[in-house]
Amino acid sequence: MTTQTDGKTELSTRLSANLDRIKRDFAYPSNEALIIRNLVVASLKCDAAVLYLEGTADVNEIEKRIIEPLIERTNTSFKNGNPLDAVRLEIVTHRTGKTASTFDAINEGLLNGWTIVLIEGVNQALKFETRGFETRQVSEPIVEHVIRGPKEAFTESAAINRSLVRKYLRDRHLVAETLTVGDRSVSEVTIMYVKDLADPNIVDSIKQRIRAVRTDAVLTLPILEQYLDDHPYSLVPSSLNTERPDRASAFLLEGHVILLMENSPAALVLPITIWSLLHSAEDHYMRWAYSNFMRIIRLLALFVAVMTPSVYIAVSTFHEEMIPTDLLLAIAATREKVPFPALLEVLLMEFAFELVREAAIRVPTVIGPTIGIVGALILGQAAVEANIISPILVVIVAMTGISSFTIPEPSLNFAVRITRFILLFVGSFLGFFGIALVIACLLAYLTTYSSYGVPFLSPLTPHYRSSADMILRMPVHKERMRPLNLNPQDVVRRPERIKKR
Repeated sequence: MTTQTDGKTELSTRLSANLDRIKRDFAYPSNEALIIRNLVVASLKCDAAVLYLEGTADVNEIEKRIIEPLIERTNTSFKNGNPLDAVRLEIVTHRTGKTASTFDAINEGLLNGWTIVLIEGVNQALKFETRGFETRQVSEPIVEHVIRGPKEAFTESAAINRSLVRKYLRDRHLVAETLTVGDRSVSEVTIMYVKDLADPNIVDSIKQRIRAVRTDAVLTLPILEQYLDDHPYSLVPSSLNTERPDRASAFLLEGHVILLMENSPAALVLPITIWSLLHSAEDHYMRWAYSNFMRIIRLLALFVAVMTPSVYIAVSTFHEEMIPTDLLLAIAATREKVPFPALLEVLLMEFAFELVREAAIRVPTVIGPTIGIVGALILGQAAVEANIISPILVVIVAMTGISSFTIPEPSLNFAVRITRFILLFVGSFLGFFGIALVIACLLAYLTTYSSYGVPFLSPLTPHYRSSADMILRMPVHKERMRPLNLNPQDVVRRPERIKKR
């Protein structure tokens, strides 16, 4: 007879009753994925059943390490002891073994690729981890292209991803905790952090947010990211996705927390700042001068991508006196035959560029680059010859589009592109005054924005002590301090060497 404890049904001592309940839960025999192997434990002379779900478990491992020992081994020292201890410690040769006393725990284990062993006369079950989900091999990163550094990327297997992180960060204090989300389809989320570095308050806050998620299913990490976000309607991202284990390990060493999940070939880094979004993985793999040069180029490209179209509209519409006379006459001559106002002209070109960009992503990989290049050339040239747009606008839109490609983080890239359109409309109606007003409001918003309790513009504002790895970075041997905005438990990254007398 089954009993209820804290709303969860406990197992019965009768094997047949337990099997009937599990069969009902999984709609057996209509659901042929549930595999039930009835057998007799040779050494204990008792009936038992081995259960697993087809497609989630490794059948060969189950046969060799669980079923064969149960049937063939005939001696054990637990003659009068607990049958579960006899099976787990002496008979089964599998490396893992946990007990489960409720049907909820058994069902969750089956869905996650575990094998369940039920024994007659025992009101508990044994769980063995025998996951056999199909996964792809470790390959090169696709989004974060590797210029210099290891060419390994996360896969859709959380176990492989945890292994990759531990390969780079071999620290005994590196903790990997597993929580579950989803009521109908249960998914495991792994929280990784360095216990003596990460702020316990940040770690506890993230755990509470994950436990508070109430939904049928959370299939992938990007969906979980939206559930955890404090600012779901904001253009500014509050977390960072990376598909590179070396970059994830670098964030862990600063005191960040990363989340891993089955079916997600990336890690979610929490919390983040604006500097995290602007930096690339190669910044610390290159020499100091090379890295800072690329950061300056990237920052200038950010301003070009955000402001160039709106500045062009504002100058050509409201502030013609700011343009040199010769350039003003050249622009007026090129726009003489254009029938549209400047705003509509820019919107047409921006829309065409976004259309080509989206098409290049969606079409097959082989012809994607060709579509992007040929499409842009043909559209631009044809529009100029048809007097739909002016030649200078082609240059402006091309510079804007190319500059946006230098932004390493895709979520920040989308924020920049949307902000560009906002500034474009405001600049066409209010000129430089409107652009300055929007930028002031944006800066005011960013100063109050936070990511999981960490100010978004820190350690610049509010100011915290750090290694000043923001716009520029110091040489590696001078980056001694971890950023204090994360409140790390260990502040010093590299203690001073003892000077010899």
